[in-house]
Amino acid sequence: MLPLPISHEQGPDQGDSSKEAGIPAIGGAGSRHRFGGSGRQRGQRVRLCPVSSDSSGLRYKRVVIKLSGEALCGKDGGSGIDTATLKATAAELGEVHATGVQIGIVVGGGNIFRGLRGASEGMDRAQSDYMGMLATVINSLALQDALERCGVPTRVMTAIEIRQVAEPYIRRRAMRHLDRGNVVVFAAGTGNPYFSTDTAAALRAMEIRADALLKATKVEGIYDRDPNRHAGATMLESVSYDRFLADHLGVMDSTAVALCRENGLPIRVFRMVKGNIKRVCLGEEVGTSVTDAG
Repeated sequence: MLPLPISHEQGPDQGDSSKEAGIPAIGGAGSRHRFGGSGRQRGQRVRLCPVSSDSSGLRYKRVVIKLSGEALCGKDGGSGIDTATLKATAAELGEVHATGVQIGIVVGGGNIFRGLRGASEGMDRAQSDYMGMLATVINSLALQDALERCGVPTRVMTAIEIRQVAEPYIRRRAMRHLDRGNVVVFAAGTGNPYFSTDTAAALRAMEIRADALLKATKVEGIYDRDPNRHAGATMLESVSYDRFLADHLGVMDSTAVALCRENGLPIRVFRMVKGNIKRVCLGEEVGTSVTDAG
């Protein structure tokens, strides 16, 4: 096994207390934060460990990327983790990280266990959802290992405590990691059953003040009809939150989209192929955007 790069932070609890984070809270009580570059308070975010000086052309400076667990298994409907696919995914994310984008990642667990499937087969829904959360931890640790082999410092933070292998999720600590140039992988969903990893991605994006939620999937974008059932389905370049929810356009969990709508968080859905994440962050119109205006 190749040695992992050694970062300046040796343990999950070293030098990262929320007291030293210095990150401002999001607005006052009852305020509604609008996401995007203009929504940040001036002078309150300083990159402590810049990873690149070439960030002037970026549309998004901080993003949360949602990956499906199946994106790590190498084929649709497959299971387990394919080493070559994992390596390619890590290399892709490493290229994006090198541009200076601050990256948070939420990865699903469907390649190992899917809570809804367990419930449909007679398991207790909450129990099967917790099993699904543990599956996301396995994927997150695998992704961390692959990223660090690419020289990308990475932290895994879990919504359920497993201190031996990952840090517990603390919002201000996560933001501190991002400011230091670390990639943060958010594992175990929201830590609660009945909520999808799509919803977890939306929640984490809002908590860390991301500019956008990027969902990398197996289709080119959002279609007006299911492309697997309708040969004439048309991909939409943009769609409003309201239309997405009213027309049940799929691809993404409706709870996650509703949460983004209520807080003005832009979403972009695109196919997970080489170069697309970087193209999105650089401002290219890849896939489908979901916003208020549509």
